[in-house]
Amino acid sequence: MHTFQKPVVPAVPHLWRLLEDRPQSILSRLTRALLSNTTESRVYDPLQAGHRLARRSAAWQAGTTALLALVFLLQGVPHALSALVGGASMLAGGAVAARLMVGGGVQAAAGVMIRWFAGAVVKWVLVLVVLGSGLLLWRLPPVPMLLGVIVSLAAQMLAMSRR
Repeated sequence: MHTFQKPVVPAVPHLWRLLEDRPQSILSRLTRALLSNTTESRVYDPLQAGHRLARRSAAWQAGTTALLALVFLLQGVPHALSALVGGASMLAGGAVAARLMVGGGVQAAAGVMIRWFAGAVVKWVLVLVVLGSGLLLWRLPPVPMLLGVIVSLAAQMLAMSRR
């Protein structure tokens, strides 16, 4: 004949309750997360933060360049186009540099430093080529073009310094 034995209760009954409640709370949180309509993550992702910062910086650069071009439109279309070329050269240079700087994935420190240096050099070479083309080939006025570069750089610094 088999006798019924009482289950062994741990020495600390509160610990037993914690262990019993834990799977239920995990399941309820998981169910709530799966049924919610939000797609935002509460985990900090530095890569996503960098992408958001780059998009915000590009938007500020484009906006300030467009405003400068509107101001120079009062002096004529060539002046406005010159300001657009100056700001657009910084936008294009920044996009190419960003692709070079962070496009290599996980690498050793030396490889990362080489990519960063190459990205900065390529950015400024591209900016100088576009500015030279605007001055020599298209015969655009130099002052609005230089102001487009300066305003674009200032907007980039402001966008990156704000949270």
